[in-house]
Amino acid sequence: MSTESTESTNAPNFIRNQIRGEIESGQADTIVTRFPPEPNGFLHVGHAKSICLNFGLAEQFGGRCHLRFDDTNPAKEEQAYIDAIKDDIHWLGFEWSGKVRFASDYFDQLYAWARHLVEQGKAYVDDLSPEEIREYRGTLTEPGRPSPYRDRSNDENLDLLERMKNGEYAEGEKVLRARIDMASGNINLRDPILYRIRHASHHQTGDKWKIYPSYDFTHGQSDAIEGITHSICTLEFEDHRPLYDWFLDNLPVPARPRQIEFARLNLNYTLTSKRKLKLLVDEGIVDGWDDPRMPTISGMRRRGYTPAAIRKFCEMIGVTRADGLVDIAMLYHAIRSDLEDNAPRAMCVLKPLKVVLTNVEEGHEEVYEVPGHPAREDMPVRKVPLTRELWIDADDFMEAPPKKFFRLAPGKEVRLRNSYVIRCDEVLKEDNGEIRELHCSIDFDTLGKNPEGRKVKGVIHWVSAERGVPVEVRLYDNLFQVEAPSKEADADFLAHLNPDSLITVQGIAEPSLADAAPESRYQFERVGYFCADRHASRDGHLVFNRTVGLKDGWARIQKNEQGQKKG
Repeated sequence: MSTESTESTNAPNFIRNQIRGEIESGQADTIVTRFPPEPNGFLHVGHAKSICLNFGLAEQFGGRCHLRFDDTNPAKEEQAYIDAIKDDIHWLGFEWSGKVRFASDYFDQLYAWARHLVEQGKAYVDDLSPEEIREYRGTLTEPGRPSPYRDRSNDENLDLLERMKNGEYAEGEKVLRARIDMASGNINLRDPILYRIRHASHHQTGDKWKIYPSYDFTHGQSDAIEGITHSICTLEFEDHRPLYDWFLDNLPVPARPRQIEFARLNLNYTLTSKRKLKLLVDEGIVDGWDDPRMPTISGMRRRGYTPAAIRKFCEMIGVTRADGLVDIAMLYHAIRSDLEDNAPRAMCVLKPLKVVLTNVEEGHEEVYEVPGHPAREDMPVRKVPLTRELWIDADDFMEAPPKKFFRLAPGKEVRLRNSYVIRCDEVLKEDNGEIRELHCSIDFDTLGKNPEGRKVKGVIHWVSAERGVPVEVRLYDNLFQVEAPSKEADADFLAHLNPDSLITVQGIAEPSLADAAPESRYQFERVGYFCADRHASRDGHLVFNRTVGLKDGWARIQKNEQGQKKG
């Protein structure tokens, strides 16, 4: 992502402006950022914003961006998550500087610093239970109370800490806490926990450790070890910044990163709670983390979103400190704009209704060479065969049409896209009254431009019945029916699932789609944008996922707003 492309947007980015000012004033030289995911799930669209921000800033200012996994909770972490996160970052088009880093790489140093705090009288081993620690901590309106174990001697604390490390105690029996201020108005400074006992094998360090550092104790010091200049995080960590700084002030760290907070991405009709997303996966409500209805990067990829469109969307929403709810139509607009320019065209009938061209001989076939894209000469032409029997979409026919229905009806004419004008002469039905097929006739003088005086308003898509390719088409919609599912309580949010978030139909596609490669994207003319499923498609069974429809609600909103400004 180049500086030019990023700064072409009018969306604000206060962090970029701030760093530019620091460089121009000589306060900063080489910018070093980091993307620090926890490997306890797949990344979602909110993480995409953070990826684009951290890697983008490093690229724009000639700096570096590290990938560091904050792997401090082995009970919830898996190698599969690590692999998926690395794959997501590469797919978005970014490359981290140097090797992949892990917070666990620094466990020895972090433990040494924990001992340093104990030696300085700034940390102690506490025997309170987790429930008692919460009770003693107080509330937002009431100060906390000191633990009865807070005044242990430094030597006793060092001995207990070493025995914790050696695995002599059960989980929850003891913790190491910083000794800061139990009366602080910032609850994060009320003797936060530095280490917990966990008898769990770690995916990087094996069984070496029986105690694991907290996230708060880990990430600031890891930043300092790596020489991070700008520690960029979301606003929920703003109240943690005094603790971040306290550790840097009280430890012999080699550098002093600066923490800057920005507003996280909140997208309507979208869930961005990793815990709740995991519940959807564990309960089998969705088909894994990469289900195309999921807001995960891998889910968006499988649905047909493009890396360029996601990066463009992240540019459009900007970087501010103001929380807000972004309209999902804005994301769809970014996806649609990219696919409009880059997706080849094809015809696919989703609700097949047979048409027999009665004035065409059996075995007749004529093949049209049709542009792969109306504005892209670099795309190969596709060959579209016309035969005696066709499939059209059932929605393009009505027996008793309203006045402004410009598609096919008894006695009415319509143009087949890229082909002739046909007239519906007869409707054949089953015994139950259901339409079986239409008998139509071609006007052979209408190939190409209409003869002078002929006016046919309707144009419909179609596929040869003899040469068409059967496809499974999955029509995806929003997974939730409420604007802010993340705000729903755990007991309630599943009640707002959209029962129509996935509808599967059996369609017929033109022959050019027979060899569609996984992840290839197309505009199905008059229908929408679709992507060949990267997992479900295989030889003899093509599966296409609906990426986004043709109508652009966000563009319409923007047009209306611009018109109001001019008025």
